[in-house]
Amino acid sequence: MAKISIDTLLTRAEELFSVGKYENALTVYGLLLRDYPSNKDAKIGIYLSDIGIENGDEAQALFDYYQIIKNEQENAGETMINLLSTLDVGNEKVNELVKSNKDKIEYKDGIGYKDFLRFIDERGDFKEAFEDVMFSTHIILKNREEYMQFIEELIQRGQKELALQFLDSSNGNVHKDQEIYALYHKIKDD
Repeated sequence: MAKISIDTLLTRAEELFSVGKYENALTVYGLLLRDYPSNKDAKIGIYLSDIGIENGDEAQALFDYYQIIKNEQENAGETMINLLSTLDVGNEKVNELVKSNKDKIEYKDGIGYKDFLRFIDERGDFKEAFEDVMFSTHIILKNREEYMQFIEELIQRGQKELALQFLDSSNGNVHKDQEIYALYHKIKDD
């Protein structure tokens, strides 16, 4: 029996994925991997379909990202596989931190700021830890002090654009605060 064309299987899997039929796409990517075990698109498709079963929006965003870098980078497949395997580790770490927190009910949909700081320490790289958390959950800042510390941390770590976005998105009352003005000036002066 002849093998099915790699392009035919890949196109079919991507069509299923695009319309949100993640389990079906997973099956087709699996068939593709069976016949072509080193195919990076199939490996990525397996990861993304698995993510899609849990969170379709996240999977679609990652799929779109892969389509963009695939046309721009020579090693896009390897980059994406590394990112996806990092996300798996990141999700496990975030879930572990959230579960271990005694306020876990409050953090049901996110991770507390102190847990996020511990995650950065464990991870050893602010940017990677931040990206992992942003892909899988969000950071809960319980009070003004944590908000200010978070902005300071972003500035110190060279994430000035992100710090500006957080400052700009805060409500109008906060903009009247002198400490907020000082943060804007700190970003501008660096």
